[in-house]
Amino acid sequence: MQRSFTILYTSLLGVCLGSSSSFPSNINIGGLFPIESHEYEVFRFALSHHQDIPKLVPQVDMVKMGNSFSMTYAFCSQFSKGVYAIIGLYDRKTVNMLMSFCGALHVCFVTPSFPIETANQFVIQLRPELQDALVGVIDHYGWTKFVYMYSSDSGLSVLQKVLDTAAERNWLVTSVNVETMTEASFLKVFQDLDKRKEGQIIIDCETERLTGILKKIVEQGKNAKSYHYILANLGFLDIDLTDLRKGGANITGFQLVNNSEPVVSRVVQQWMEFDNKDSKVPKSGLKYTGALTYDGVKVMYTAFQNLRKQRIDISRRGNAGECLANPPAPWGQGIDIQRALQQVRIDGLTGHIQFNEKGRRTNYTVSVMELAPSGPKKVGYWNEDEKYVTTASFVRGSNETYGLQNRTYIVTTILESPYVMLKKNHEQLAGNDKYEGYIVELAAEIAKHVGYQYKLKVVSDGKYGARDPETKMWNGMVGELVYGKADVAVAPLTITLVREEVIDFSKPFMSLGISIMIKKPTKSKPGVFSFLDPLAYEIWMCIVFAYIGVSVVLFLVSRFSPYEWHAEDYEEGGEPQTPTQASGTNGMQQGQTQSQQNTNQQSPEQTNEFGIFNSLWFSLGAFMQQGCDISPRSLSGRIVGGVWWFFTLIIISSYTANLAAFLTVERMVSPIESAEDLAKQTEIAYGTLDAGSTKEFFRRSKIAVFEKMWSYMKAADPSVFVKTTDEGVMRVRKSKGKYAYLLESTMNEYIEQRKPCDTMKVGGNLDSKGYGIATPKGSPLRNPVNLAVLKLNEQGLLDKLKNKWWYDKGECGSGGGDSKDKTSALSLSNVAGVFYILIGGLGLAMLVALVEFCYKSRTESRRMKQSINDAMRCSTLTRMSGNGSGGENGRILTHDFPKTVQTLPCMSHTASMGLGASGM
Repeated sequence: MQRSFTILYTSLLGVCLGSSSSFPSNINIGGLFPIESHEYEVFRFALSHHQDIPKLVPQVDMVKMGNSFSMTYAFCSQFSKGVYAIIGLYDRKTVNMLMSFCGALHVCFVTPSFPIETANQFVIQLRPELQDALVGVIDHYGWTKFVYMYSSDSGLSVLQKVLDTAAERNWLVTSVNVETMTEASFLKVFQDLDKRKEGQIIIDCETERLTGILKKIVEQGKNAKSYHYILANLGFLDIDLTDLRKGGANITGFQLVNNSEPVVSRVVQQWMEFDNKDSKVPKSGLKYTGALTYDGVKVMYTAFQNLRKQRIDISRRGNAGECLANPPAPWGQGIDIQRALQQVRIDGLTGHIQFNEKGRRTNYTVSVMELAPSGPKKVGYWNEDEKYVTTASFVRGSNETYGLQNRTYIVTTILESPYVMLKKNHEQLAGNDKYEGYIVELAAEIAKHVGYQYKLKVVSDGKYGARDPETKMWNGMVGELVYGKADVAVAPLTITLVREEVIDFSKPFMSLGISIMIKKPTKSKPGVFSFLDPLAYEIWMCIVFAYIGVSVVLFLVSRFSPYEWHAEDYEEGGEPQTPTQASGTNGMQQGQTQSQQNTNQQSPEQTNEFGIFNSLWFSLGAFMQQGCDISPRSLSGRIVGGVWWFFTLIIISSYTANLAAFLTVERMVSPIESAEDLAKQTEIAYGTLDAGSTKEFFRRSKIAVFEKMWSYMKAADPSVFVKTTDEGVMRVRKSKGKYAYLLESTMNEYIEQRKPCDTMKVGGNLDSKGYGIATPKGSPLRNPVNLAVLKLNEQGLLDKLKNKWWYDKGECGSGGGDSKDKTSALSLSNVAGVFYILIGGLGLAMLVALVEFCYKSRTESRRMKQSINDAMRCSTLTRMSGNGSGGENGRILTHDFPKTVQTLPCMSHTASMGLGASGM
């Protein structure tokens, strides 16, 4: 019994001792590193810190990254040497090959390279995934439109995550692959970004490539305040950001290694003191990829320590096998090592190290950093439980806002009257005192309200700002802001879409629109018959025909209507007797008189007052609103007269209303009145300022009229575009009305008030826009300046400044400007035609009277058998003697003359003209 117990105890002890002795004291681990790499040096440094049993014995092969053949040969070489696990790096071209070998042979591969999406559990990924942290930071900044610049060397997992999130949240993401980008293509990318207003950029590259991209950004001047970069890289402190900080760019990144931890600081110090005499690479700080490599060695050491404690047999007996065997022969103990590695829970240089069932890092924390004026500062952190958390260490913008009063800002502007002008004695002055004008006073008011010091700087190229279609570079004041040469632009700078894409504008301080400037035409001299202008020529012709037609109709209805005929009584007013009857004997006269009276009593004579001449006279009197001594008696005649009176009432009233305007307004005949008039003709050339918003408006317009105008302007030869506004105004003045200049209405109104007062604005504004104060993207001055503009507007100071520099200092009199018709007193030239008609009428009346007199005298001379001179003399004496008295309706009432008077030579004529039948 005792012997049996002794044998059993001895066998159990042998098993235990055999098991313990089966775990090797030296663990061969493979290493696959690029030649003279930082990670290889850190690998050597880490092995020097882990010399306890089991001791890690390196089997390192230096490989050429990107060469699959070299990587395959090195892997198979180490597998044949019987390594228990491999630590190393891979890239896009070799990752799939390594994944395949590790999965088929059950060899664990520990790597600090970029994480990948794989189901291979034998790949232990030391680097945490960054996509969730990046999305959290994007949400924090509220980005909805940005550019994602990536390199396919580090995989596309982060980009895929961002694009998936963008699809869910309606983000607008522009992805750009910079792997094979040359300097020319890099410049073109940023020019396109400026065009699309995409100053928010994410760069996802490895540290080496990222450093080159940031260098190009500085060289191209893209490190201005208008840009915000997020570096999707876990080594923010490994990157030299000195040049970027000089330009004031906004830089955000991630930091995996917490250098403030005492353990980390101690290891970093030991690393700097570590002997790297075998390396040809100069000693540098511990990068985050090196820290991951250090943690990888620590993870492997801890895993093998745990396996040894658990007394798990992992020994490899005999030949290790062939890695290229078909079918592959997996290593049986590989699964045990894989489990041991995944179960490691330690704190390393990169924080807490823990892996999930797929071999990926979990339960880690990433610090979020920003580049402050004083250097990199931590602004928050991200982990899987709390997501993004903001810390109070640094708040972007606080230092800049605090420093507004302690810095002199560059205010770019442009020489343009009346906005910015040089004083007459500017050579004797310096600084801002050399200038005067609307913008000068506005800039001073804004600086006073915001509370900063500034220096006015006139833009060097004299342009407002446009993007060159070939180089895609901005010029003028916009370019000064985009490329960080100025802090504010206070000028007549129009707010447009393309400019708003690259700079920020305040609320408009002045509203305006595109207008047309032409040379002021000479005033049209009033014609002699300008009083006829109120009615058109066709209307006057219709009135004449209407007058004749009404007179004829009145004559006809008077003839046909019986009520217009009436008997004529000779006793009371018959026709005067002829001279022959008056010269008969007395007895014979009495007989004839008695006989005539008997005849009249039996059949009185019927008369009608509306002959053709009387009808014309009636219509004329009614038209002239003077009336007549005759009027129609019949109903038909009165109807004709009534409608004619109504007609004349409307015509005369309309004429009188228009006559007042035509006679009291001096009219200038303008060759064009609107943009449509310009587009329809080719005699008058028209153009705009080159490199300005007006030119851009016509270039982008989709309205048919403006498209037609743009087609003419860009094809015109010689060019219709001018370099400055002054050049455009001089061209208008010297073109003798053959050139029209398109410019902002405010400038048009100002020039119209300047001597020699020979330009004018025609038509309305073609569009509506405003001038704004511009700042670079993300400038701390944007909100203070915007509030200052609103305050000045509410106080009425902006209107006061405009009145001061536009109208109070005008040189062409008051009235300003828009009206081209000015009311003035009537001159003789306005009514000269009326006097001509009066004089002509009087002369015509005298001429007709003379003709009548001569005709009557000739008739009397023949009847009386006298000479015409005697007859004219006798008639003149009779009319001048005043013997006759005027009667009605052209009749002359005479008294009885002595018979002795009848013996005068001209008595017969006198009797015929003066004696009537009444009383005979």
